[in-house]
Amino acid sequence: MSLLSATVLLFFVMDPIGNVPLFLLALKDVPPERRTRVVVRDLLVALGVLLLFLFAGSAILRGLGVSPPALTISGGVVLLLIAIRMIFPSPIASLRETVESEPFIFPLAIPYVAGPSVMATELLLMSRDPARWPVWVSAILLAWLASAVILLAAGTLRRVLGERALTALERLMGMILVMLAVEMLMQGIAQLQASVSAVSLSWKP
Repeated sequence: MSLLSATVLLFFVMDPIGNVPLFLLALKDVPPERRTRVVVRDLLVALGVLLLFLFAGSAILRGLGVSPPALTISGGVVLLLIAIRMIFPSPIASLRETVESEPFIFPLAIPYVAGPSVMATELLLMSRDPARWPVWVSAILLAWLASAVILLAAGTLRRVLGERALTALERLMGMILVMLAVEMLMQGIAQLQASVSAVSLSWKP
């Protein structure tokens, strides 16, 4: 996976468009003059968490002995579920949290930006090719930066585009993510078939 494709994948999974109304709801009781400072602080916390998990998460998987095909297939399943939620949102599966006064780390940093879906995606990238960690770090930084720009302009975007346009953009991102998830599933199945074929050949007399 190239730097561009990894960045696009992480950006879609971070889903900044879908997080715009969630951010605005969480910040409704924060004085307007403090909102930018709060968002920047929690965005930086989220970035630190994502970078930390990029390296710590792969060590955990190595300890568990998870095979590459299993990791790729499970990553595809997770991304597919995320994409379906983006296309067909459900109040039951919503990340909307009730926040009183000023939010601190939760829920803006975690789980809105550094959520389990993003962690699972970066874990997949790092575990498949740990030697390319500079590429994955760069992809996280670029995806985070693009998301930060959108979230910092959340109020302006909602006023200019409106709720319907934001919803349409999120559905489009979900459709693209479906295709990426299916591609990942196909790669995982191909890896599994290759592993099974290799084992079968090794057992032949």
